[in-house]
Amino acid sequence: MCGIQVLITQTGDGADTEKYNEIWANLTATNSRRGPDAHNEISVNVGPARIKLGAHVLHLRGPHTQAQPLVAPTTGDILCWNGEVFGGLDIGNRNDGIELLNELQRQKTHDPRTYIQRTMSKIEGPYAFVYVDREQKHVWYARDYLGRRSLLTKTMDSGAMLVSSVADTADESTAWTEVAAQKIYCVDLNARTLDGGILEYSWQYEAGGLEIGAEDEHLVLPFGRVDQTVDDIGPISDVASSVQLSDLAEFPDICKWQPYIDQLKSELTQAVKSRVDSIPPNGTHARCGVLFSGGVDCMVLAAILTTVLPRDEPIELFNVAFENPRQTKLQSLDSVYDVPDRKTGRLGWNELERIDPHREWRFIECDVPYSQVIEHKSHVQQLLVPSCTVMDMSIGIALWFASRGHGTRVTATSRTEYMGQSRVLLLGMGADEQLGGYSRHRSAWDKSGPHALAREIALDVERIATRNLGRDDRVVSDNAKEARFPFLAANVVAFLSQTPIAYKMDMRYARGVGEKLLLRLLARQLGLVQACVLAKRAIQFGARTAKMESSQTRGQDFL
Repeated sequence: MCGIQVLITQTGDGADTEKYNEIWANLTATNSRRGPDAHNEISVNVGPARIKLGAHVLHLRGPHTQAQPLVAPTTGDILCWNGEVFGGLDIGNRNDGIELLNELQRQKTHDPRTYIQRTMSKIEGPYAFVYVDREQKHVWYARDYLGRRSLLTKTMDSGAMLVSSVADTADESTAWTEVAAQKIYCVDLNARTLDGGILEYSWQYEAGGLEIGAEDEHLVLPFGRVDQTVDDIGPISDVASSVQLSDLAEFPDICKWQPYIDQLKSELTQAVKSRVDSIPPNGTHARCGVLFSGGVDCMVLAAILTTVLPRDEPIELFNVAFENPRQTKLQSLDSVYDVPDRKTGRLGWNELERIDPHREWRFIECDVPYSQVIEHKSHVQQLLVPSCTVMDMSIGIALWFASRGHGTRVTATSRTEYMGQSRVLLLGMGADEQLGGYSRHRSAWDKSGPHALAREIALDVERIATRNLGRDDRVVSDNAKEARFPFLAANVVAFLSQTPIAYKMDMRYARGVGEKLLLRLLARQLGLVQACVLAKRAIQFGARTAKMESSQTRGQDFL
């Protein structure tokens, strides 16, 4: 993983040098938290532009830490790579950034016009990058097609352009914006102004069986649109509503669902395995953890993770809870940290120990006093930029403290202070959008039936790239941890997109069963009897970060 920062100015533009230096120093301080293992900077003149590039590396691939920016020895092209190649290139135990740069150079010799598009079309995994083509005088930059890594841009009043993984808020003359994930951008340095010379290349769904290259300036997504086909379904009585489904053991028509359950298990296992196999050894320490509420999403990820990790490796389960002064006044609690996610987290931990008693499950209670929220709130708020709502803060501060991993390790007989060791964290983002986990999905069903539900699911999947994954990356990575999202692996998205709506969810069942029904049936098959029927609860409510000061604030209000 890497923190990226780039400054592009016109050669000879020295009028704002002091301001540029201040912004650069601020970006260096913030990005260095993302990548504490190595840092380097390069400044080059390319045509009429002066380009300064900095990169901060968190070592997660290959046998040795590889400093960035990377420079091609023959062409002098420069790559800043904040990503993970999980498919599309044969990486082995080598550094994926170097292998990607080599592939870009190979493709460039064959077709210098479309080599960026051709190469990135093959890559499976989350990324953000900046690439300087010195010969063609181009600067390319992008996030992956689902937006799983942060990348921001800003054009200053002077015309200078900034690109960074995180924002600097010292200069507020112009605003930072999130790079749209549906496109790859190219700055033509030969243009009279930097912002006037930005070319855009859009990701496309494959149409009519066209191979990559048939429209060689377009990028082809590795999955199709959501199948909105709705088969005829019967009334509620036809789903045996009288049957007790407290643990899904008596679920009717399980035989019809079984092929989809087995395929989801296979796709998720492949996604988890590809996301943990390449993590460098960490001695006796944990290599991988899970942000853990005890809900069905993280429970399934943990249950699959234990099947792919070596038996002697511990797995960390980070469970966060907040002292919420408003809730404390309203309720009588044994502990201020006795929040909903703590209760389900403990149940989930016990269930994981039951299905795999030979694994060392490290359950870490990350308790956050209100005084610490006040202390770190302004820092988290800066990380959120350009996101800026009350809901962004409620979610962001929960993710920041959970990924920090400071807490108490709990066992059956002891409680000891603990500092998280994992540099890679698995998160369940993407499950709700694809499997009908949000309340708006049930509302669409209740109001207008299955066709409306299908449209809502399709819309949510289309919007994944434009929503909050960049925000979440900025918050988690600030703790020198990398978030990985198995539900958003290309193979998982492809499978779920082509699976009929009726075999992913069934809102005829009650809340806690009908939503994400396919995932719940998989959880039940994995032995997660309690987790498979837990209703969804958003992190800000489960960990109690919402409405800490006032019940009158709304999620969409600006900070």
